[in-house]
Amino acid sequence: MRQVFFDTETTGLDPDKGDRVVEIGCVEMVDRQLTGRHLHLYLNPERDMPEEAFRVHGLSAEFLSDKPKFAEVADQVTAFLAGAQVVIHNAAFDIGFMNAELARIGAAPMAQTVASVLDTWQLAKELFPGKANSLDALCRRLEVDNSGRSFHGALLDAELLAEVYVRLTRGQHSLLGEEAQAEGEQGDDEDLGPFDFTALGLPVTALSDEEQAAHEGVLKGLDKDAGGACLWRKLESPQAVA
Repeated sequence: MRQVFFDTETTGLDPDKGDRVVEIGCVEMVDRQLTGRHLHLYLNPERDMPEEAFRVHGLSAEFLSDKPKFAEVADQVTAFLAGAQVVIHNAAFDIGFMNAELARIGAAPMAQTVASVLDTWQLAKELFPGKANSLDALCRRLEVDNSGRSFHGALLDAELLAEVYVRLTRGQHSLLGEEAQAEGEQGDDEDLGPFDFTALGLPVTALSDEEQAAHEGVLKGLDKDAGGACLWRKLESPQAVA
């Protein structure tokens, strides 16, 4: 599967009130492996830079004044995203801004270009209910090095998100099979509940004590990566999740 990890920086929080995209970062992954392809663009927002936004990303109106306008790079961005599953942390924010920029130039919204959108913020809320699930919080929980993140930056954040995603889904991504995975991507907010493996007609083989100990060691590693009980433990003991 081709995925693009995507992030933007903006002049503010509301595209309907004139806020604009000033930076776009995209990182490509195919079959859970980074390909080395990325897209990184600074954009002239054609307006001033509020102090609050400058404190977040450090991009001044002066720095952006000679950068291309969104209309000049829209085709480049659309081509990079085309046909991919786009992975975004708090997708509603970035998609809202991108659709506003696309609408200004009479272009189709993102939904007509990409294959699907996966919101890692929603995914993290399901895996870690009641906990902080910002990108910084997930980096700390999953032991992803974000020491270079003194400012928000679209490319850096997309790279961090790719690492967070791999660790967030390690040992769980292939467990339910491709069909269940596709269903999960189409309905990220749904509680899938425990998967019934008995329907697969799998043979049952008793483990030796040595094999059971090795299995427990693997589960402990998955627990550490997930910041709590991994999916396998939930499948083994559904009553513990209730």
